[in-house]
Amino acid sequence: MKHPVLLGRSFLIGLSVLVCSSLFASGPPNIVLLFADDAGYADFGFHGSREMRTPRLDALAEEGMLFEQAYVTAAVCGPSRAGLLTGRYQQRFGFEENNVPGYMSESCLPDNEMGLPLDQTTVADHLKTLGYRTALIGKWHQGNAERFHPLHRGFDEFYGFRGGARSYFAFGNGNPNHRPEDRIERGIGDFAESDKYLTDAFADETIAFIERNQSGPFFVMLSFNAVHNPMQAEAKDIEEFPNLAGTRRQLAAMTLSMDRACGRVLDKLTELKLDENTIVIFTNDNGGPSDANASDNSPLSGTKATHLEGGIRVPFVMRWPGVTKPASKYEHSISMFDLLPTFYAAAGGNVGDLKKVDGVDLRPFVAAENKARPHQTLFWKKESRGAVRDGNWKLIRFPDRPAELYDVSKDVAETNNLAGAHPDRVKAMFKQLFAWEMTLERTKWQLKREYEGADLKHMDEYRK
Repeated sequence: MKHPVLLGRSFLIGLSVLVCSSLFASGPPNIVLLFADDAGYADFGFHGSREMRTPRLDALAEEGMLFEQAYVTAAVCGPSRAGLLTGRYQQRFGFEENNVPGYMSESCLPDNEMGLPLDQTTVADHLKTLGYRTALIGKWHQGNAERFHPLHRGFDEFYGFRGGARSYFAFGNGNPNHRPEDRIERGIGDFAESDKYLTDAFADETIAFIERNQSGPFFVMLSFNAVHNPMQAEAKDIEEFPNLAGTRRQLAAMTLSMDRACGRVLDKLTELKLDENTIVIFTNDNGGPSDANASDNSPLSGTKATHLEGGIRVPFVMRWPGVTKPASKYEHSISMFDLLPTFYAAAGGNVGDLKKVDGVDLRPFVAAENKARPHQTLFWKKESRGAVRDGNWKLIRFPDRPAELYDVSKDVAETNNLAGAHPDRVKAMFKQLFAWEMTLERTKWQLKREYEGADLKHMDEYRK
């Protein structure tokens, strides 16, 4: 008779083989990325909001892992998406923190020359090589010319608009002056306005894509324009918030609509029995622009377009069956450029084959196999402004005042500037930031100078 310890060990080995065989039999996981636009850090129930109602996303957080320090690579929409799509600091290929096109200096490239450079490989490109069907539903904002179109950047399907913002209702007599890039498009060149509220239309298309590709594997990025302005909600949702007023009431209604849309997508995964083999992530592209949409970034200071935490730290929830534990939290810093290598590895790819990516595969970290930080250092840059986070220390460089230094582990609102107390650290981190900048390309386009001044004004007005 075998020793009891050996019997126990044999049982565990057999169980491990069974689990691995089961996971292998289910095939590579599907991937659903639910991506909000301009949402405030505090404007979700899972972050403690008592005004916003997000029951479906709150439930997702309970089923998965809430990341306490998730960062975007830029504090505005377009470059933030470029970093996510490529797994790189977008400044490495000249896509600095300036949206494309529009608002640009007259010395810049023509509008149709601005877009995600064609020599950059996207997450959709990589996943297609591993047999995935891919779709981008919603906002693109990576260039308006056809050569920058999602269908030329690794996505098999596209339904949405090429620009950065548009009406939530169909263009018609009430919206006569829309731009070409704001038109709703299916594929390339098939322009037709939806008769539905746009958040619902995007959810419908995502659900239809999942139904068509349920044999998998698939990757779909549901890129909401909610809750970016214009602030347009449906009357039925506005009525749900009688205690709020003005823009804040519109925001609450739009957030409820987005939450409901996310819930419908999650329900479809469950209905088709895909939920146990699907990675679902909900996150946001940058901090909330409190002046434009009444968003709340508490307890963080700052807003969209600033390098304070309120501009670059975002909500992030991941449900990955077998990897994330229900109702768990992850405390270390991650970046949106980590999604590309994470998805690639989950799909069966060898991360070592990825060239020039700045992100890392998050699975070993969130599964607690690796207790180290995914990143010791993270950087941000917009023209002469910049920031570097090294461990718990964060330095912010400005064009109009001395640099500021914070210990964000103790001072998340960045109210206690420690630069005067730690001059050697300021000097060292200044050099860190400059050394990183020496590895970057020159920016390919720049905003008019007036917008840089407006961003600094936003920073000063939205300090805690």
